[in-house]
Amino acid sequence: MSDPTVTVVVIDDDKYIRRFLRAHLEAGGMTVFEAQTGAQGLAHAATRLPDLVIVDLSLPDMDGIDVIRELRSWSAIPVIVLSARSSEDDKVAALDAGADDYLTKPFGLPELTARIRAHLRREASGGRVGAPQVQFGLVTVDLGERKVVRDSRIVHLSPIEYRLLTALVRNPGRVLTHQQLLGEVWGPAQTDNHHYLRIYMGHLRHKLERDPARPEHIITESGVGYRLVGVR
Repeated sequence: MSDPTVTVVVIDDDKYIRRFLRAHLEAGGMTVFEAQTGAQGLAHAATRLPDLVIVDLSLPDMDGIDVIRELRSWSAIPVIVLSARSSEDDKVAALDAGADDYLTKPFGLPELTARIRAHLRREASGGRVGAPQVQFGLVTVDLGERKVVRDSRIVHLSPIEYRLLTALVRNPGRVLTHQQLLGEVWGPAQTDNHHYLRIYMGHLRHKLERDPARPEHIITESGVGYRLVGVR
């Protein structure tokens, strides 16, 4: 994370949080612009053309979810929510509005830094993984041949398991909500059937994770959805 061309806009009404983040990110070689309100943040996003936006949900002039919706109407840059609002409803609303990730305050700098790096890598590769082969852990997914290999052995996945895996693979590091995954894999009529999702995620973990009980790559975001980490 030492590329001086990386620009981040931080939208938060707490000046101490803004300065704390700015000091940390600038120490990593990034350029940071601060905004106290949603309107200021959107103006910075439009004029500075940042590589990533960090936004709080509780802003003095507008809700952070509205900031995300407005930003998504004209930009696809990664958005990480950093908020004290920790309810599942808030997380789902922010992610459904277009946020790529969600961290609750208080937060750890190592985790925030890792998530920033993951989203910047995803953007650098074109926003979505388009390479014929994608790897994580001992697993290789060949999107062209629709083949999955784990530790040199072909893994047989059902059509639903494969669609679920490819949804995760094409959005590395990004939290996908239950509704997003259900809609993409099963269709819009099944977006409330979380039971299906838990069953098939369990199948994928048993087939792909080193220890399904302690997954390293297919990560649960409690009450919200799932994300795939460690893609290279």
